[in-house]
Amino acid sequence: MKRVCVYLGSNPGHDPAYAQATDGLARELAHRSIGLVYGGSDVGLMGRLANACLAAGGEVVGVIPELLVEKEVAHTGLSRLHVVKSMHERKQKMADLSDGFIALPGGLGTLEEFFEALTWNQLGYHAKPCGLLDIKGYYTCLAEHMDRMVNEGFLVQEHRRMVLTDATPEGLLDQFETYVPPQVDKWIERKKGL
Repeated sequence: MKRVCVYLGSNPGHDPAYAQATDGLARELAHRSIGLVYGGSDVGLMGRLANACLAAGGEVVGVIPELLVEKEVAHTGLSRLHVVKSMHERKQKMADLSDGFIALPGGLGTLEEFFEALTWNQLGYHAKPCGLLDIKGYYTCLAEHMDRMVNEGFLVQEHRRMVLTDATPEGLLDQFETYVPPQVDKWIERKKGL
């Protein structure tokens, strides 16, 4: 695994545990010589992750749309910063540069970007691992909702298992190393012959 894309908050959150986990992931990526791809910002958990990864000797590649260069305060000290025209181009570039996707605590953008990468996996556009770094149960309700999607017939269990989850960076990255993508059709009714 050469690089991992990390989605996370442009705000720091209220609990210091989020910042601590961000630092821990940065150190673990650098320790494993896995480059970081992220949204290119110098604020919130995003900026903290980039700075901690750089401080640990890691490679950090940022991808930020022109519109957000000033709003999110583009990080000027990265290994490489790609400035792109749109959010769509940002997400595609981040996916192209990465061998896996991790979501730390964050807001709407974090969820949107993670679920797009996960959906691309489900549809077969890539076969890269997708995981949630579940700090202090931040993603517990989301995991429960995905279980409900399975129970209600909107998601097959094999695709639910594509969402790797761990409370530690080490545990999540270990799961990434052994990830095998499912070979199953997304459409549930086709399995029933309807």
